[in-house]
This record gives sequence, C-alpha cells and structure tokens, in this order.
Amino acid sequence: MPLQHLLVDPSLKIPWRHHFGCSVIGHVNHFVLYFSALVITDGPQDKSGLADEVGSEDDLYNEFRSSSNRFGHPGGGGEQLAINELISDGSVCAEALWDHVTMDDQELGFKAGDVIEVVDATNKEWWWGRVLDSEGWFPASFVRLRVNQDEPMEEYLANLDGASEGGGASMEGPLGPGLPCKEQMRANVINEIMSTERDYIKHLKDICEGYIKQCRKRTDMFTEEQLRTIFGNIDELYRFQKKFLKALEKKFNKDHPHLSEIGSCFLEHQTNFQIYSEYCNNHPNACVQLSKVMKIKKYVFFFEACRLLQKMIDISLDGFLLTPVQKICKYPLQLAELLKYTNPQHRDYKDVEAALNAMKNVARLINERKRRLENIDKIAQWQSSIEDWEGEDILSRSSDLIFSGDLTKISQPQAKGQQRMFFLFDHQLVFCKKDLLRRDILYYKGRLDMDQMQVVDVEDGKDKDFNVSVKNALKLCSPGGEEVHLLCAKKPEQKQRWLRAFADEREQVQHDLETGFTITEVQKKQAMLNASKRHQTGKPKAVTRPYYDFLLRQKHPTLPTSLPQQQVIMLAEPKRKTSNFWHNIGRLTPFKK
Repeated sequence: MPLQHLLVDPSLKIPWRHHFGCSVIGHVNHFVLYFSALVITDGPQDKSGLADEVGSEDDLYNEFRSSSNRFGHPGGGGEQLAINELISDGSVCAEALWDHVTMDDQELGFKAGDVIEVVDATNKEWWWGRVLDSEGWFPASFVRLRVNQDEPMEEYLANLDGASEGGGASMEGPLGPGLPCKEQMRANVINEIMSTERDYIKHLKDICEGYIKQCRKRTDMFTEEQLRTIFGNIDELYRFQKKFLKALEKKFNKDHPHLSEIGSCFLEHQTNFQIYSEYCNNHPNACVQLSKVMKIKKYVFFFEACRLLQKMIDISLDGFLLTPVQKICKYPLQLAELLKYTNPQHRDYKDVEAALNAMKNVARLINERKRRLENIDKIAQWQSSIEDWEGEDILSRSSDLIFSGDLTKISQPQAKGQQRMFFLFDHQLVFCKKDLLRRDILYYKGRLDMDQMQVVDVEDGKDKDFNVSVKNALKLCSPGGEEVHLLCAKKPEQKQRWLRAFADEREQVQHDLETGFTITEVQKKQAMLNASKRHQTGKPKAVTRPYYDFLLRQKHPTLPTSLPQQQVIMLAEPKRKTSNFWHNIGRLTPFKK
C-alpha cells in the first residue's frame, strides 16, 4: 500500500515543500503532522488531495534522510545556553564520574577519571565529545564540567578539601553550609542515583507507550513475535523499575541526602534484577530484527513518528533499546562510588557494601547466562558433526560442556576395555568412538544420565566388581547398583582432573536450579536448525582442534587454572607417534567419509 494512503489527518493544509526550508520549529511541526498520520489510526480517513501536497514517498524519504536539521527536544534552559557559549569560545573539558561501557560504535567509551573534550552540548542528556582520537555520544550525567580549564582537577579537589577544613565562612561555598566534603560527595552520589533512576523510568515509559503501544495498533505492520523480538521483556523491566524507584523514594532523605539509606533497597530486590538477563540475551536478536525492518521506508517513518509524538530526544530506536543493557552495568559503578564516600560508621555502610557485591553478582550471572546461550549454537554444531547419533538432542537437557577427554571404559558383564572419547555436559556424559582412519570423526556410542549416577574414586589394584586389575580408575554407579561403569585414565593427574570435573558438573546443576537458569524450547530448536543448515552447506563432518579450543576456553569458573591451556587441550586427543603410513593412507584413499 503506498505510504501516502496511510495519511488520515484532514486538518493538514500546508504543503510540505513550501515550508521545508523554514525554521526548525516549522520543520518539526510538519514532520509531526505527517508522522501522526502513520501512528494514529482511529477515526475516518480522508485520503484525497493530501498526497499531492505532501509529495511522493520517495521524495519524502530522501528529504527526511538528507535533511541537515535534526529534531530537538524541549528543554535545555539557560544552563545549556551557557555551556554552548563556552564551547563556541573554545573547548570545554569534563571529567568522567563513572566508566561508560558502550556497545554502539557511535557512542564514546571512557573510564572514570578520563578527561573528555565536550564538542557539542546542544542536547540536554547526550553530549558529543572527544577522548584522544575517539569521538562519539555520551550521557551528560556521567561527567561533570571542570570549574576552571587551567586548573587541574586534583588542585580543585584539594581546594575543596581545604575549604571544608577552613571554617564557617568558607563552608558557605559550593559544598553547602557546614557540610564536610565527604558527606557532600555522598549527597551528590545519592542525588545522582535518584535523578538517573527517575530519568530511566521516564525512558522506559516512553518506549512502552511511545513505541510498543503504537506498534500493537498496527497489526498490518507488526506481529506479536516481531514485537517480542525487538522489545524483549522491556515492559517487564518497566513494571519492576517502578516498584524499585518507589522503594528508593521511601529511603531517600530530601532534606539531607547524605543521610539516605538506600543500600537495603538493592538487597531486597537483587533477585528481581535477574530479569535483565533475558533482555540482555535478546538484545542482539533485537538489533538484527530492527535492522531488517528499518530497510523498509514506511518503518523508518513510523518509528520516527512514534519518537516525535512522544517528545523523546533525538536518538534512534536502537539507541533507546540499548539503555537497559547499559543501566544494569551502571549499578555496580554507582554503588562503588557511593561506598567510596560512605563512612564506615554510617548506618548505610554495611548495606551499601553488601548491595555492591550483590549487584556485581547479578552482572556476573547475566554474563554467565549470555555465555551459556552463545554456547548452545556450538554444542548444536558439535552434535551435528557426530555420526550415528541416537536419542534426544543434547540440548534437550544440557547447555554447557564441562570437560572432555579420552578414557578406557569397562562395562559389565564382559569386563572388556574400550577406548572412548568422553564429553561431560551438565546432566549427561556422552561417549563416542573415533574413526580408525580419520581420528577427527566420531561415532556416537551412548550416554549416561549424571543425575542418576554416583562417582566413586577407585584405588589402584584388583577391582572386586569387575575382577580386573585397574590403575587410575573411577566408577559411575546408579544408586541401586544395577548399573556400574568403570573408567580408567592414562595418568593419575588426568584421573584427578576428571574427578574435579564431575564435582563441577554437580555444582553447576545445583547453581542452575537455584538461579532458575533455563533455555527455552524456541532457543533450542533455533540452535539445532542453525546447525543443520550449516551442515548442509557441505562443511566436513569432523570435530577439529579449533572447536576443542573454543569449548575448553568456555569452562565452568570453578575449573582449576593450574593446568596450562595447552595441556588441557591435549587431554582431548591421544598422543601418537607420527607415521608416514597414516599420511600415505590419507593421501591415497579414493574416498573420505
């Protein structure tokens, strides 16, 4: 359907082109009038005559893209004008209060304490700056302007400390009457936390009401699956953050911010912050889906209409969707800054200290879940490389490879040793047989349910159950003793490594149970589908050293680090003397499996 047929506002009488070069205000108003037709679908539609005045879809798209005027947002005030006047006179420097970790190449990353040259402060919330050879956008709330460009920040802070010790007259300065420097700094951090939290709530509200609400009205443009992919669970984040802000407001002391006790709020809600894991894991998918729809002109117009009608700042939708990812990373930085300026005697000190550790754990948990989700594609690829696979997919119960290597397997009743390659995942142990000619090809031979097995350390000597002499052995036994498997390593250190790996597997299963970590059926199916597509492209079906490198780099955090990485990798492949026979067979064989 042509774009101009979507226009439904009969009150628009002013031709677009006539005012395109006029003031910014007129420019914005015409965009709002035009875009409002795209998002407001209630009421009768008057399609006649308007298309001629507005122009063709291609003309509007090109004018919109090529326009040098970007749409501002209301606000700014005298402070912004003063800052811009300083910038016009020369460079203005700011000091970073916190680290700014960015995932967008248009944003400027920096560390706390870095000096940033402010190039453009027209926008109240996002400034354009430069650090060394890098330029980009950064949040204005992350920095503070230097008071005197010629005065180093260390000297400025020293002067403040001197003022705090000087007496009543000097204390009437920027730090307030009679308030020590450290307490004033704590008050500043508290105010910053409260301010950014309120701004963040407004940000989430704008996304939910300005974008999602309008998108749901346009069932001809969006499916629920598309919206879930683009926006993730941001509506759930919004509901939680409102409750969290209400808790903060109760603990916030407006008259004396430095006396506020907000540490307990983070401790009470620490488990709720884990919902950010789902959002962060979905964010790459959101970027991909959004980039697809933004290739279509009407979607570009539609999203810009949503932004303008909600009176949001001039940032693209992908920039807005990045904010929750940055927010969850900012909490530990803010709490670290708060702890720094909190006296140990302060009633809030222990809670802030515990809150800092709690939010660091939340960030670690999110990172760990992200790593696990990234691994499932690799595990699916691994399964597709195994010949003669039987039974359910490995992802039906597992999501992480704990350890792998060669062991000799002895099973009842034959008590005959078989050399097998073992892969220990969470919940299950898979064993395969190597191809005689191509040692990188594996054939599936079976699996053991680790939830139903007990690991027993076996002493060197004759084993009573199997009536054989063993060395470097361990047993896997079912609780009732109906199923017993004897596994032997080549060296004592390899046996110890396997015993630690089995202990790690049980710890990880328990940790997943406590934290509620799961992989959805959709994610499992998508990973297996991706693996089957890659396999159909004609890549060789082989488990190669680079794959071992990847998996063994992704070990559980509790795995010991004393053994060098090269030695770990060598456990996965038997040591063999080089032979020209194998080289010649591989070169002369008329076929490959």
